[in-house]
Amino acid sequence: MKGSPPILAALTALILLPAIRGDEEAAFGASMIQVEGGEYLPMFGAKAAKRKVASFLMDRLPVTNGDYLEFVKTHPQWRRSRVGRLYAAEGYLSHWKSDLELGPLAPPNAPVVNVSWFAARAYLKACGKRLPTEDEWEFAARSDETREDASQDSAYLARILAWYGMPNPSVLPPAQSGTVDFRGICGMHGLVWEWVRDFNNQMVSGSARNDTSLDRSLFCAGGTLGATDASNYAAFMRFAFRSCLEGSFTVPNLGFRGARDTSPIQSP
Repeated sequence: MKGSPPILAALTALILLPAIRGDEEAAFGASMIQVEGGEYLPMFGAKAAKRKVASFLMDRLPVTNGDYLEFVKTHPQWRRSRVGRLYAAEGYLSHWKSDLELGPLAPPNAPVVNVSWFAARAYLKACGKRLPTEDEWEFAARSDETREDASQDSAYLARILAWYGMPNPSVLPPAQSGTVDFRGICGMHGLVWEWVRDFNNQMVSGSARNDTSLDRSLFCAGGTLGATDASNYAAFMRFAFRSCLEGSFTVPNLGFRGARDTSPIQSP
């Protein structure tokens, strides 16, 4: 458009802008799948009240080592040797060979693990996404290969529990190898545990046990007494696991995937 009058150039740019934005949007959402909203019964809640979950987008796959490597290349403050301990514990990316080399323990197509909550948030913010809330994750995770809600199926729950009881492999399998639910979301169960935005929403600590404002049923084995569905022990294990986490923790089988509002993106 060299030599075009300024007004003509401006009008041409306005005409092309919607098409450019549409292409970016298509590319951005290519790896995401829409989860239609609805209601679900959380593991814990006041008087077993159902919660409403708005429609949202969720990544089809968990973030992989290869994905995260591209992030640290362009965001050097999140490289293993540079990240501050306030934001990531000592085990951060410890299965990688070096700052910018994955090595044999971190196949590029396997889910990235040993990443903190802070690191996961930073990665997703750079992608224009966010972590799913606990309600969003649990709402989506009820689904099996054919049903939106399989949470009352004892065989489905037993299958999840069997994975929870398996030792963590030294090398994780490809992200694409996970079970695909009826929406097309892959690996919600059977690959890695996953960070959620409000992982400490129900968190309690040892010092909090003397707080008379807290529900005593949330502690230890007594927690099952306050559960909305005592048979769903898999959900209780996820609740207990999240309650033990801190934002800087890095765990060898804890990864993440992104989410996004169907309306304009909100700050993580």
